[in-house]
Amino acid sequence: MNLNYVYYFKVLAETEHYTHAATLLGITQPSLSHAIRLLEQELQVYLFEKQGRNIKLTKYGHIFYEHIQQGLQQIEKGKQQLIALSSQTQGQIDLGFIYTLGARFVPHTLKNFLENKTYQNIKFTLRQGTTTQLIKGLKEEIYDVVFCSYVENEKDIQFTPIAKEELVVIVPKQHPLASYTSIDLKQLEHEHIVYYSKTSGIRPLLDSLFKQADMQPNIICEVEEDSAVIGLVDINYGVAIVPDIPMIDTFPLQKLKICNIEYQRYIYLATMKNRFVPPAVHHFCTYILHHIAINE
Repeated sequence: MNLNYVYYFKVLAETEHYTHAATLLGITQPSLSHAIRLLEQELQVYLFEKQGRNIKLTKYGHIFYEHIQQGLQQIEKGKQQLIALSSQTQGQIDLGFIYTLGARFVPHTLKNFLENKTYQNIKFTLRQGTTTQLIKGLKEEIYDVVFCSYVENEKDIQFTPIAKEELVVIVPKQHPLASYTSIDLKQLEHEHIVYYSKTSGIRPLLDSLFKQADMQPNIICEVEEDSAVIGLVDINYGVAIVPDIPMIDTFPLQKLKICNIEYQRYIYLATMKNRFVPPAVHHFCTYILHHIAINE
């Protein structure tokens, strides 16, 4: 069905006059008559009938008008939304990020970005998740941009390092290791360890740390989210290696630096390589790359 003909029908139905409708549409009256005739042939009903010098909708025309009016309204709404999303000064950015960034990094990044008056009308939707969940969402176009760990063998995704995170061992204040300020991982050999699950982006790094230490961690449980890890250590369920995030300081826990093992823990900006980037997303990514991103 020709969408232009549907729109012509709507205008004619509302004016009930061929000459007036043709003028509003900016076409000739014969062109309008031809379009309506083709539309009626396709629908196999008469949409209009003569009433003196004017026309009026038939019963079938009224039914058709009710439906196409709603449809055209939705099309117009969609058009306006796309115009807004593709605007240079407004639009929406769907941002996903790992849990460790929720307290400071993401709020401060958004605050600084939106302080530029040019971008004050840009809106964000924010969701947290594990790196595995975020990368899946990025591929499925749930997110425009994600902040996450690096993932191997993702050739369609651009990973850019934007921040470093220090890892620490956390233990309850009453734990024998709490008297230390730094620790060799070998000292955890007989400890129950609260570990991150395989869907977490930090898991490969933790595995590599224990491999360097030539030991097998005594994993008592695996969880996805940082607050769960910290909470379990707080009840003395085990000890853990976690990113040094502000939440730790709200619990009665001791943080211990890791010594004798070298590691690099980066947070990455991840985007799809071959996907249309709306202006708002482009401006945000450019801001991140120019003001926050680091050199490895």
